[in-house]
Amino acid sequence: MAEEKIIQGCIDEQKSAQRYLCETYSPKMYYVCLRYAKHASEAQDISQDGFIKVFDNIMSFKFNNSFEGWIRRIIINTALNYCRKSSFKQEKLGIEDYQDKVVQSKAVSNLGEKELLALIQKLPEGYRMGYNLFVIEVFIHKEIGEMLDITESTSRSQLAKSRKWMQNELEKLKITSHV
Repeated sequence: MAEEKIIQGCIDEQKSAQRYLCETYSPKMYYVCLRYAKHASEAQDISQDGFIKVFDNIMSFKFNNSFEGWIRRIIINTALNYCRKSSFKQEKLGIEDYQDKVVQSKAVSNLGEKELLALIQKLPEGYRMGYNLFVIEVFIHKEIGEMLDITESTSRSQLAKSRKWMQNELEKLKITSHV
């Protein structure tokens, strides 16, 4: 089914087009949600809310960009809003003793996809948001700051602390790779 036909079908509220859109994009977007959520049911809630927003706003999609990228951005924003509502800003992270030094970023070669996802889900919420946005989604610190309503330097600091936290967790697991 052509992308334009799917989009027009969704605008026209055709169930077959809506079903096709969900079947095509929801597995990838659910995985995005898992990186922001604490557990699977939270990821399902975020995904469902995100797809409702996709359907509510599909008529505003401009064909000059990637449709999947447009959906992904809605899902990410939905996840961020969900986390804001969970008041991650007020959460005491309890990891303030880490220095704000730069931590080298390298691939985690000894971890599988499931293990890495589990590790990301264990990050404190404030760290998890910045880590996902910078490392996985490849936003710059200025964009992250705007999305999370924090300064660029706070974004950098949170990223360094999240990497240090992950390195400590990897050491506990006796894995000698760097994040």
